[in-house]
Amino acid sequence: MQLQENDRISIELGDDGVAQVRLTRPDKMNALDPQMFERIIEAGHALHEMKGLRAVVLSGEGKSFCAGLDTSSFGAEPSPDAPPLTERTYGNSNKFQQVAMQWRKLQVPVIAAVHGVCFGGGLQIASGADIRVVTPDARLAIMEMKWGLVPDMAGFFLWRGLVRDDVLRELTYTNRQFTGEEAREYGLATFVDTDPVARATAIASEIANRNPHAIQGAKRLANAMVELEGDAILMEESIEQAAVMRTKNQIEAVMAGMAKRAPAFDDV
Repeated sequence: MQLQENDRISIELGDDGVAQVRLTRPDKMNALDPQMFERIIEAGHALHEMKGLRAVVLSGEGKSFCAGLDTSSFGAEPSPDAPPLTERTYGNSNKFQQVAMQWRKLQVPVIAAVHGVCFGGGLQIASGADIRVVTPDARLAIMEMKWGLVPDMAGFFLWRGLVRDDVLRELTYTNRQFTGEEAREYGLATFVDTDPVARATAIASEIANRNPHAIQGAKRLANAMVELEGDAILMEESIEQAAVMRTKNQIEAVMAGMAKRAPAFDDV
């Protein structure tokens, strides 16, 4: 499917296979209202089917990445047709979890570029990315406890292996705000950079210059590493390697490396 033009999210695919995905509700600091949830999921579907996609840069327009839930939605009555939160409507996720999980499920790497505020659901969306580049003065928080809620947009799934247990508990229980520099210290940011979109795009472009089938296999292995037991991970490594060894793209990677030239990979 193609993403229809809308006022919540946009996608631009570059010639190098890097898609720039932007949250486009800057007047509300890209806060998550019902339409934003729907458009983000639609964008995920469009990216999943996009030909030639090699990597994604996820960012927010305006002053912030995402301020979390739109507080004007708090008093709204849920639709009588809305499924209960416990119903798995997107594989292993509900709709609200899917807006964060879909970046982890996407077949290509996703690099989040975070600036301004990144609160609550916004932080959980960023946590779904493979890599996070954050400005040093960004303000982040696991904000749900402020509103008497618990994080439920896949945060606890995505934070496994990133954040030390006691640090995660303190951030969750207190909803304390922290900076981009602190986020890197805690494990919630990969890099700190004053121009996160440029840094994220540079990383994505480097990834786009690798065998796309090997990159996709490596992402599946990275996901499996936190979900499977040791013996199963060893088997998955062998399965993924057998699938790419001596293929056209793997041979091209070797030939390009030996000749010190840019590779020409086949996406099929």
